[in-house]
Amino acid sequence: MNEDITQIRVAILGAGKMGGILLQAFLKQQLFTQDQLTATVAHEERAQVLSAQWGVEVTTDNVEAARRADLILLGVKPFQVTELVSQLRPVLTEEKMLMSFATGVKTSAIEEAAGLSIPVIRSMPNTPSMLGVGMTALCRGRYVTDAQMLMASRIYETIGRTVIVDEKHMDAVTALSASGPAYIYIILESLAEAGVKVGLPRDIATLLAAQMTFGASKMVLDTGYHPALLKDAVTTPAGCTIDGILELEEGGLRVTLIKAVMRAAQRARELAG
Repeated sequence: MNEDITQIRVAILGAGKMGGILLQAFLKQQLFTQDQLTATVAHEERAQVLSAQWGVEVTTDNVEAARRADLILLGVKPFQVTELVSQLRPVLTEEKMLMSFATGVKTSAIEEAAGLSIPVIRSMPNTPSMLGVGMTALCRGRYVTDAQMLMASRIYETIGRTVIVDEKHMDAVTALSASGPAYIYIILESLAEAGVKVGLPRDIATLLAAQMTFGASKMVLDTGYHPALLKDAVTTPAGCTIDGILELEEGGLRVTLIKAVMRAAQRARELAG
C-alpha cells in the first residue's frame, strides 16, 4: 500500500457512530480530501442523507467500496466483522490494509477471514475523537510493517493522542479509555447535582464541574505527575478537601470505578464471540 497519506483511498465500511466520528474528523483536520473517502451504510436513504451532509460518496455496497480503497476501516458490529471480511475476499489484496475498531475482534480472526497475508491493524478510539481530543490505542497484526504502523498512528493523531500496545491489552483499553467517557459523564453529572444541592445554579455547577475535570486531566497529562501527588497538593491539612475525600473513600468510589473497568473488560472479551 502507498504510505503517502495524500495518495491513499479510504473506505469506511459501516459509518455508524464511531465510523461517522472518524470520517468527520478526517475531513475537519484535512487529513483526507472528500475525493479520497468513501463510506458505506446499510440503507440507501441513509446513504443519500449522509452523502449530502458530508460531501463524500456514501453507498450500501461494501465490496465495491473496498475494491477501490487502499485502506479499509471496518466499522460494523463486532459479530459482523469476520463475515464482512469474508465477503470482501474477492477484492482484497496484500497491498491493501484493513483497520478495525470493533470491540474484541482479534487481528488473527480478521487475517483468517481475509484468507491472505494482508496487513491488519486493530484500533480502539473513543468518542472525544469528534473534537480532536480522543484517545486511540493501536495494535498490529502479523503482516503490518513499521511504516504502516507509523501511518496508522499519524491518522489517529489527527483526532487526539495515540498509544501502541500489545493485542493482549486491547480489551482493557476498551474498558478504560473507550468506555471511560461514560464513567466521567456520570461523575460530572453527580458533581453538578452536588453543586445544585449546596446552592449553585445548575448551569454554573455544570460549568464548574466540567472545566475542573478538564483542568485536572490536563494537569496529569502536562506535568507527568502521578495523580496521587497532584491530589496531595490540593489536600491541605485539616481543610475542606480531606473531608470530601473521606466521604469518597467511605462510599467506595475507588473500588467501584475499578470494578466498572474490570466488568467492561470482561464484556469486551465476550462481544466478538
